[in-house]
Amino acid sequence: MTTAQSFTRHDITFPSGDSTCAGWLYLPKGVPSPPVVVLGHGLGATREMRLDAFAERFAQAGIAAVAFTYRHFGDSGGHPRQLLSIKRQLADWDAALAYVKARPDVDRTRVAVWGSSFGGGHAITVASRHPELRAAVAQCPFTDGLTSALALGPAASLKVVPVVARDLAARGRGKPPVMVPIAAAPGSSDLMNAPDALPGYQALQPPGTTFRNEVAARVIPTILAYRPGRAARKVTVPILFCVSDTDSVTPPAETLRYARTAPRGEIKRYDAGHFDFYTGETFEALVRDQTEFLARQLEPTAAASTP
Repeated sequence: MTTAQSFTRHDITFPSGDSTCAGWLYLPKGVPSPPVVVLGHGLGATREMRLDAFAERFAQAGIAAVAFTYRHFGDSGGHPRQLLSIKRQLADWDAALAYVKARPDVDRTRVAVWGSSFGGGHAITVASRHPELRAAVAQCPFTDGLTSALALGPAASLKVVPVVARDLAARGRGKPPVMVPIAAAPGSSDLMNAPDALPGYQALQPPGTTFRNEVAARVIPTILAYRPGRAARKVTVPILFCVSDTDSVTPPAETLRYARTAPRGEIKRYDAGHFDFYTGETFEALVRDQTEFLARQLEPTAAASTP
């Protein structure tokens, strides 16, 4: 456990499916039964990659936070490693919600979800399935697999077809997965090859990170078919969309189109790239807007000013 001035951070694990997810629980000091927000990351990322920065700010505002890593990644359980399954990740979100709702030290009636990038798409899906939530935040959300693939260009998408075929064959023979890079240089055969993708991922990795820049290639067809933006119209709780106007990974025009279908949606736009959202002045603007939104929806009691 580590201690900060206005909150404590605890290492946690919770069951999900046939294994467990690892995470951090942030509890604000001096706030009995605080509301809580659950945070999940993007494509292949782990919670060490700046989820702590957001969770700390929410905890300082009197909102408990759970930041977790999906199964098959980082220090969470699950085999084979680096398997990105949309179905399993959504089950991990459900498991995280069940975990916080079972804790006696948080208010289970004031729960929100927060997701970034691929996790932002999951946050939309999860919020559409859990009307008991009080709020949701979708940061630079992945909303449409086909649109994201087209943004890479047909040539880049075709390059991964042989790799997918080899991985599917390996799965059929019970062999280890065939991997494809998550982020690489432009023109490479990977999931993301925008100019800012590889340096963006590298900038988020602290010393000793558990991140591996690869996933099993078999996920690619399911990513193409995943369109979580369509669920926005079914989200009945307040949801904040934080959109990059220059996003190279999740095209903003499509994201804005989906966001406007949410009955209680709010939209904030930022003149910054997809990976700029996690650091510097853009992070400060984002976390300020998100904290204001979550405080408005979750109504936390002010945290104590003393340790």
